[in-house]
Amino acid sequence: MGLSYNPDTDVPNLAGKVILITGGTSGIGKQTILALAKHNPSHIYFTGRNTRAATEVLSQSSLSPAEITFIPCDHSSLESIRLAAETHFKHNRLDIFIANAGILAVPPGLTQDGYEIQFGTNHLGNAALLLRLLPVMLRTAREVPDADVRFVAVTSLGYFTHPLNGIDFAGLKTKQEKLLLGKWARYGQSKLANVLFARELGKRFPQITSVAVHPGVVKTEMIAGLGVLDGLLTWGMSPLGMLTPREGAYNTLWAATAADVRGRMGTAALFEPVGRPHAGSAQCRSDELAGRLWEWTVEEVGVEVEGA
Repeated sequence: MGLSYNPDTDVPNLAGKVILITGGTSGIGKQTILALAKHNPSHIYFTGRNTRAATEVLSQSSLSPAEITFIPCDHSSLESIRLAAETHFKHNRLDIFIANAGILAVPPGLTQDGYEIQFGTNHLGNAALLLRLLPVMLRTAREVPDADVRFVAVTSLGYFTHPLNGIDFAGLKTKQEKLLLGKWARYGQSKLANVLFARELGKRFPQITSVAVHPGVVKTEMIAGLGVLDGLLTWGMSPLGMLTPREGAYNTLWAATAADVRGRMGTAALFEPVGRPHAGSAQCRSDELAGRLWEWTVEEVGVEVEGA
């Protein structure tokens, strides 16, 4: 399918649909919002920390102020996520949840709740909001005629830098400074979790089309902020050049709206740009690891989902 994908013509009419995108104030998330807004959704919610950047998204969107809502949310804080779900989300319908918020190869640190910073943001932050809004998604799937409810996790082929055991559960409440490959191992662990959580969600709730996507190597602010050596490593992964943020949004847009997503899933762990199945590693396909991650996440968030 390749980058011949054109969201202006390939995204279908989204009339009636309510969409939520995490991390939507810049980069891929922002471009995803602007593209979806052109196709008549009922409402788009997006999260982020930068109010000024959010104002730019609102002004550039083709939606009216009544059709798009910015939710201030820090994905490294479970309390901020709880408030986002309980205070700011106003609809009784949610058709598409895009877990896009994330950080890349940052120095050792902890979230406000004491989790390793990359895992706590890239996985737990997105998953916590999803779990709190999952009852709305399930209601949508159950009650809306011809519902097509979807969850899209933005992951990365960088998942392969994860620790040997996939996810170091014992160390998730530490900075994990001693992991081989350091910040890249911590990043890979979080991106593996994105894949596993999406797979487990789809397994437990087959009424939701749940997929993980690799956007490609995209020239975003996160990439620009890397040091020289890390930047060279990233450039080495994209010998044909990096994608623009708009191009980086294509795979997300395809997964969120294309008619043939379920037909392409098969045994794919994730999709590469655009819509190309990627088998992933044995860790990506581990039912045991995915199940353990789900149970750990539910316990840490403190939200039980009926039917899970």
